[in-house]
Amino acid sequence: METVILRLSDVSDMRKGTKMYYGALKKTDIANGPGVRVSLFVSGCTHHCKDCFNPETWNFDYGEEYTDQVTQEILEALAPDYIQGITVLGGEPFEPSNQRELLPLYRAIRENYPKKTIWVYSGYTLDQDLWQESRARIDITDEILSLIDVLVDGEFVLEKKNISLKFRGSENQRIIKVKESLAAGKIILLPDDEIK
Repeated sequence: METVILRLSDVSDMRKGTKMYYGALKKTDIANGPGVRVSLFVSGCTHHCKDCFNPETWNFDYGEEYTDQVTQEILEALAPDYIQGITVLGGEPFEPSNQRELLPLYRAIRENYPKKTIWVYSGYTLDQDLWQESRARIDITDEILSLIDVLVDGEFVLEKKNISLKFRGSENQRIIKVKESLAAGKIILLPDDEIK
């Protein structure tokens, strides 16, 4: 079992002036990425996709307030060897206010668990919204992208719904290897044989 070395005071200092709510924290999830994962469903989303599976999380004040204690709870939940990593979804993790709240969590996970994977689901696309000027791209977006391993991007599109797809709901959504994409300067998809 790995040791959690980040102090809560460090997280508090990084989070000053921000506020985020979350709808659920699942400590053993097998539906939102490979292996057994911790999943955090953040609140707040401006996409409002038709037939969204989680429309209550469109409201930025839905659920419980995210606090330092939740960060600690997540870090502790990630400790067992059988937990492969964390998945952050929602809601929309790349809403600008949510990015500011989530960055300290991603930093803490990288510091404490460098071998665990970070998956993030977003209705924003990497090449159109997160790499270019958009309402989602802010001063910390690049750092966040450097800390995550996989981005499942694109809004859910009801007309492209496909229940046979693994870890995504509609055919327009992509499972992107973020570090490889950043290095190549183009989208590198996770190969089908790695989507287990």
